[in-house]
Amino acid sequence: MSTPHNRAQKGEIAKTVLMPGDPLRAKFIAENYLENAVCFNDVRGIQGYTGTYRGKRVSVMASGMGMPSIGIYSYELYRFYDVDAIIRVGSAGALQKELQLYDIVLAQGACTDSNYAKQYSLPGTFAPIADFSLLQRASAAAEEKQFRYHVGNVLSSDLFYSDAGNTLDWAKMGVLCVEMESAALYMNAARLGKKALSVLTISDSLVSGEETTSEERERSFSDMIELALAIAE
Repeated sequence: MSTPHNRAQKGEIAKTVLMPGDPLRAKFIAENYLENAVCFNDVRGIQGYTGTYRGKRVSVMASGMGMPSIGIYSYELYRFYDVDAIIRVGSAGALQKELQLYDIVLAQGACTDSNYAKQYSLPGTFAPIADFSLLQRASAAAEEKQFRYHVGNVLSSDLFYSDAGNTLDWAKMGVLCVEMESAALYMNAARLGKKALSVLTISDSLVSGEETTSEERERSFSDMIELALAIAE
């Protein structure tokens, strides 16, 4: 079995999938953290691998950028490949001054400026949230590893370049950081009765103007990856 976006056959993908946005980060995780990793997908350059981590079978697959992209890939993994849990591992921009570069954010909830939820024809506004069991285990693992981390709301935006320039307005509501995928992932998980959590690393700050390079984002962020692998089932 395959889909228009994934050439994997049934059984080639593990029950838990780590999902970075960048295909090169997916390859990096497979090559540096998984044993006996085998590539199951490279359609449109979206690389996916399955291997083992400390005896656990785990997959890693890129999502691409933005909610439409992760919406497609996560839906297919949940719906057609019997994946139970997706852990997004990605970068985010800080909206609060206390968040430093390389801090980890566990996305408890995901605000959004997207119309992704319109497809469900709900008589109101849906609030996308993480799976509590994954969130609880991730928090406990972060404490054990003594990582700098924060738990709370994030903003999943459709816009990287906002003409209105008002992204920092979300900070007044306590939103920790901005990224582009979590809300769609959480909605797909809710609709299909699956699990999802976003584990994010602060790559830049809209408050201080600090930022990391694209190479650092591709090849560093080891705390986030180790944390996600620690909670994979």
